[in-house]
Amino acid sequence: MQSSTGKILIVDDDPIQRRLLQEAVHKFGHKSTTAENGREAVDIMTGPDASDFDLVILDMVMPELDGIGVLKRLRTDKIATPVIIQTAHGGIDTVVSAMNAGAQDFVVKPFAPERLNVSIRNLLKVSALEGEITRIRKQASGTLTFNDIVTHSPAMERVINLGKRAASSNIPILIEGESGVGKELIASAIQGSGERKSKPMITVNCGAIPENLVESILFGHEKGAFTGAAEKHVGKFQEAHGGTLFLDEVGELPADVQVKLLRALQENEIDPIGAKRPVKVDFRLISATNRRLVDQVKDGQFREDLYYRLNVFPIWIPPLRDRIEDIPALTRYFLARFAAEEGKPQVSAVAPDAMHLLQAYHWPGNIRQLENAVFRAVVLCDGAQLRPDDFPQIAAAVDAPSQTAQPARQGSRERTGQRATVEQPSGAAPTQGAGPGEASSAPRGFEAAAPFGFMRSLDEDGHVRLLTDIEEELIRTAIAHYSGRMTEVAKRLGIGRSTLYRKLKEYGLDETDTDAAA
Repeated sequence: MQSSTGKILIVDDDPIQRRLLQEAVHKFGHKSTTAENGREAVDIMTGPDASDFDLVILDMVMPELDGIGVLKRLRTDKIATPVIIQTAHGGIDTVVSAMNAGAQDFVVKPFAPERLNVSIRNLLKVSALEGEITRIRKQASGTLTFNDIVTHSPAMERVINLGKRAASSNIPILIEGESGVGKELIASAIQGSGERKSKPMITVNCGAIPENLVESILFGHEKGAFTGAAEKHVGKFQEAHGGTLFLDEVGELPADVQVKLLRALQENEIDPIGAKRPVKVDFRLISATNRRLVDQVKDGQFREDLYYRLNVFPIWIPPLRDRIEDIPALTRYFLARFAAEEGKPQVSAVAPDAMHLLQAYHWPGNIRQLENAVFRAVVLCDGAQLRPDDFPQIAAAVDAPSQTAQPARQGSRERTGQRATVEQPSGAAPTQGAGPGEASSAPRGFEAAAPFGFMRSLDEDGHVRLLTDIEEELIRTAIAHYSGRMTEVAKRLGIGRSTLYRKLKEYGLDETDTDAAA
């Protein structure tokens, strides 16, 4: 099974030609869907699944609605998906007509596989680069929407649906997720999809500000308010007036600043340092954290009243290892950008075996790590395609060659977050992929604990374990893996929430009792 780098719609009324095109497209490492005529193609490209397609290969001559007719309909409906026209007549008039109607390239029947492959690769690369530029411009102007987010994952579709609902109001939003999953991008899409679009979105990384400057940067200060305050400073809250304030890593705020933030939320006014009177502010607050704020509340590190103010509308973004369907599209977008930046236009695709490798890896750094890995690969690449050798660190972390043959699936080690290890010769030192405290040698007997994500079927005496013991351990593992989000735990276990809570009571567990799963 090949890993796809794009999904292509093949439109041809000739079943033999459709089959030949399908085989060629699959050989190039892409997925495909077919349509038997132009009307069917229009229905697909104007339907709910249109965004799934990255490219259309369109026959020129078909009954009822020909290729030119399909092109005109797509472009009239503002559908910008790249189109390759295939024609039996390669005359200049035919080509000009196709290009004027909105085609990006053409191939002459019978098509040469290598010519078609080059055309597909180039158009996917150009499309990805245009999309990346569009997103950057929209994010800068505050007009980014959820339609600009690259995803083919059902898990992310749920995030987007929640974000769209939240965007229609001014409700405070708390975005949770691991570092690098795209929390700021979701915040930008929420802001760009609501009434405050085109208004300022001010981003503050609360973890990157020195503690003694946090209050001044957020709330501002008057001239002479303290030693060194030579000029009046307008804080981030006032900069965000009329727009959105995005507080990234909000759990890092000092206790005294948390008090002032709570007042700003309750009263819609702030107290700049040294000011004689409060200042009214109109802002929409979106917060984000890569920690569980509820745990910080329990530990006394975060105010409980502020937590409930921020956590009115929580959105959790799943890690990249739980949405490997997004890896091909994300990789293509990063490849297009870095190939352009590095002056390597010849690097235009990812080899199928390299894509298998990327989908087998567990990505602890999520999308940010994938972006950096693609950047490094583009710099290393000497050919037209990124190959496994261009991802040496990723290849070293995937512990067996067989794992690169299939993308990681839910339930596998990568999807559960276990760190991969590299097989070593006898007596070799542990590799970088080994986690803290992991031994380089294999466990002996039944006394060693199973790695996270795996459960032992035999007890210490070598007998099969009781089902109740296994069920309890699985529930503990699920609570730990999904950070205590009980709705997600119940869904992944395939049981209702009421059933889950009943089992917690039976086993004497609570939502934070995850020691056995750690």
